[in-house]
Amino acid sequence: MALFEGLSERLQDVVRRFRGKGRVTEKDVKEMMREIRIALLEADVNFKVVKDFIAKVSERALGQDVLESLTPGQQVIKVVYENLVALMGGESAKIAYAPRPPTIILICGLNGSGKTTMAGKLGAYFRKQGKNPLLAACDLYRPAAVKQLQIVGGQANIPVFTVEGANDPIKIAREAVDHAARNQYDPLIIDTAGRLHVNEELMEEIVKLKNAVNPHETLLVIDSMTGQDAVNAAEAFNGRLGVDGVILTKLDSDTRGGAALSVRAVTGKPIKFTGVGEKIGDIEQFHPDRMASRILGMGDVLSLIEKAQDTFDEKKAAELEKKMRTQQFTFSDYLDQMQQIRKMGPLSQVIGMIPGMNAKALQGFDEDEGEKKLKIIEAIINSMTLKERDEPQIINGSRKKRIAAGSGTSVQEVNKLLRDFENIRRMFKTMTDGGKMNQKRMKNMRLPF
Repeated sequence: MALFEGLSERLQDVVRRFRGKGRVTEKDVKEMMREIRIALLEADVNFKVVKDFIAKVSERALGQDVLESLTPGQQVIKVVYENLVALMGGESAKIAYAPRPPTIILICGLNGSGKTTMAGKLGAYFRKQGKNPLLAACDLYRPAAVKQLQIVGGQANIPVFTVEGANDPIKIAREAVDHAARNQYDPLIIDTAGRLHVNEELMEEIVKLKNAVNPHETLLVIDSMTGQDAVNAAEAFNGRLGVDGVILTKLDSDTRGGAALSVRAVTGKPIKFTGVGEKIGDIEQFHPDRMASRILGMGDVLSLIEKAQDTFDEKKAAELEKKMRTQQFTFSDYLDQMQQIRKMGPLSQVIGMIPGMNAKALQGFDEDEGEKKLKIIEAIINSMTLKERDEPQIINGSRKKRIAAGSGTSVQEVNKLLRDFENIRRMFKTMTDGGKMNQKRMKNMRLPF
């Protein structure tokens, strides 16, 4: 499933029609604004946010510096992009670390928004940053909430502070702060019970808890799939509790985008992190510019590079680069790269970050089917001899039959892989011979999964 699938497709259609226009009239701009307005409203973006966004974009897009420029179509798209970035917060919002550890982070939100899992993911994020996080179990209402936090803490190799038999979350939070300070844990992430913003008693409790520990960050976790309801809850929590930022969960499953595009404008609070999968490491810092780029089908190369840096072995990457330059790329290297890509996360996310791979390119992409195709590729390569992997040109008819039988596939599937591999080799040759790959060739490049 593509990120913001419906919204992206609509906006990218508009962008494609405007990009090549050598002349743009006021009528063209108004038509574009009408389509963007409909797309945003259908994506469940707050209607006041949509009205304000359209007004700002229209004012700039109808300016003389745009309409009379040499590339008015591109200038209008630039205006849309820049306002989309501003709508989601402009710059990336970072965590405010305490001058003297521990930094205290209070997690809050509605029932079922994914707070406990996100507390563990947040701990994993800080662990990767070289910090020594501690989780504190202060959800005493939901059955097995403490046990769940211990499980996610164990997955991330992060200790969980609990007080046996305690029934006062404020007392536990205070003791957790003391424990973190004494044992040099930083940051301290406090998981609290889910509560409805209309429940006066529970809201009063979390206000008291916040006052008791004076957190440096109060982060509200909201389920992005609930769209406008999530934004309304965020507004209510911020009004009563005062939050410093928002964490959006299930962003990978959000086909509309209403929460991501509304929450900053409505609450004035930045989105700081997003949950983009089920694994403990599936958490990302939120970058408005990168998200706007992905929504408009411009790719997200920086996030792709960061994912690759987290996953790929540096030494192997250097060896691969050398093999690509010297035309020595083999099936063993191909298999290794497929396995590395699988570690980077869901295939639709990875593909969606590639420039040119827009919403239409991802339309109908089946995650399970993609995974199945990767397994077929692995099975076929694993059925080759080392000599066949290094010199695929020796794979004749009888060898193909043996490889197909050994991998549980057909000769046709073996032939397809050989063709795809040859195309990739040719692509590398184009890149090394000409320096840069032709954009048209890149857009027409067929992925093996």
